[in-house]
Amino acid sequence: MASISTSLVLFALLISLLVSLSLAGDAFVYYDFEVSYITASPLGVPQQVIAINGKFPGAPINVTTNNNVVVNVHNKLDEDLLMTWAGVFQRRTHWQDGVLGTNCPIPPKWNWTYQFQVKDQIGSFFYFPSTNFQRASGGYGGFIINPRSVIPIPFALPEADIVIMIGDWYTKSHSDLRKTLNGGKALGMPDGVLINGKGPYKYNDSVPDGIDFETINVHPGKTYRLRVHNVGISTSLNFRIQDHNLLLAEVEGSYTVQQNYTSMDIHVGQSYSFLLTTDQNASSDYYIVASARMVNETTWQRVTGVGILKYSNSKGKAHGPLPEPPQDQFDKTFSMNQARSIRWNVSASGARPNPQGSFKYGSINVTALFVMQNKPPVKINGKKRATINGVSFVNPSTPIRLADKHQVKGDYKLDFPRRPLKGSPRMETSIINGTYRGFLEIILQNNETKVHTYHIDGYNFFVVGMDYGEWSEDSRGTYNKWDGIARTSAQVYPGAWTAILVSLDNVGVWNLRTENLDSWYLGQETYIRVINPETAGHPNLALKTELPPPDNVLYCGALKKLQKPQRISSAANNPIQLIFTFVMIFAVILHVR
Repeated sequence: MASISTSLVLFALLISLLVSLSLAGDAFVYYDFEVSYITASPLGVPQQVIAINGKFPGAPINVTTNNNVVVNVHNKLDEDLLMTWAGVFQRRTHWQDGVLGTNCPIPPKWNWTYQFQVKDQIGSFFYFPSTNFQRASGGYGGFIINPRSVIPIPFALPEADIVIMIGDWYTKSHSDLRKTLNGGKALGMPDGVLINGKGPYKYNDSVPDGIDFETINVHPGKTYRLRVHNVGISTSLNFRIQDHNLLLAEVEGSYTVQQNYTSMDIHVGQSYSFLLTTDQNASSDYYIVASARMVNETTWQRVTGVGILKYSNSKGKAHGPLPEPPQDQFDKTFSMNQARSIRWNVSASGARPNPQGSFKYGSINVTALFVMQNKPPVKINGKKRATINGVSFVNPSTPIRLADKHQVKGDYKLDFPRRPLKGSPRMETSIINGTYRGFLEIILQNNETKVHTYHIDGYNFFVVGMDYGEWSEDSRGTYNKWDGIARTSAQVYPGAWTAILVSLDNVGVWNLRTENLDSWYLGQETYIRVINPETAGHPNLALKTELPPPDNVLYCGALKKLQKPQRISSAANNPIQLIFTFVMIFAVILHVR
């Protein structure tokens, strides 16, 4: 009996310790993702899509500021996989960013556990597969970071959050689309637009019967928060809801000055958060529309997604013509002026109890200028490639920071040009040597005929100006130095420039890319490498700005011999599962005794 009592006491102490460890500090949130193919008919044609836990699109990740997020990803595809969390800063954990410059891919039939903290941020983002053109087949879902309860939000608490994923879509698989690009051809016009994985295949000025619409159910007299993401391949979309205004409230982690819009142009890779008030008479349901922009809209008429907003007291089906897009075919400034109208709410609290506008970006001295120009794709060594400043990026065989840690030589070059090259374009692993706590001015110059959206992992940045024509130093006189929106993506219109300011306060290696999937696949990207020089020779100090590679780090390229056989890694990371394991061990011990 004494030995059993001793065991029980030790068991109780162990449980107490484990529970205290699991609850200490910031909370953990756990997700299991099984990434697999399923057959679906998004445009009425059966095809293979990529699902998360059997769902297309995947369910949203819903967390709170400072939560520790653990996502165990099971790769059930027939090719390598990486998941990226666009907009999540990954402070100290660039190892979890999920792009080829930071991570070795997850092989088929393997699983890998991501673990990171959503430190000091809020907002509307999304996750997606970043390799092998897979986003063209799905695998995406929303990523919501809620503020802590002690931090006020600048609007009344909505009735509910509604995630809406819009994007152009092809009935061909991502692997077939990839072959088209590899063969030097353009993808051509998409087959349609999806709203939450659904969309009519063909229509004229109204929608035929029998279409499987995405239906969003609401109650009258309420306010809902719509988190709308363009997760498509390359098409800018105009989003609108029949007879309703969209009150803009937040853009990619920053609260905005609240303004009503009848519609909003949302470019590839961008996320917007609107407040929708259900104040109509519900004489019928209402159309939700996402239609192609910056194209010949008559020719591209079929590239339109349609959904339904259904009041609980609705008296009938939606009918009649779809609500019209902006009538600006001959006014190229309309969309740009709409983008300029989006302003940062400098008095609202951010993720921490201080105003968003307390960071006076307009008074900080710029430490480096990069003028980044993209042109139409060109042939380099017989292959069709996309470039920035004449450089088409080649992914390193070994992830960049992993190569640093293991002193792998020749993996990349710190020589990305600050202005467009004058010679022939080239294919290289050329990246930017960023200065820790530097302040970059980046000019994104788009010399193509389509809109490009640029994104930088690890940061948000201030969109301070945009205009048509070539940027010059005189253009700085047009910058907004007070309340330009801080966000993680910025559109650049055809034949135009966009200026952004970036504070390099996050150590790591960060992907700068076009979100247009076809151009990204063809090399229109680079990385910014940011190292804290103060930590050299001081490993304890280094932990404050960069954690070491995780225990489950994957190895490839020059380091592939270090890779151990697959080991399931999720259980060891979950304190509750640890507690269960110890309970079972002690149960066996007591039973034996």
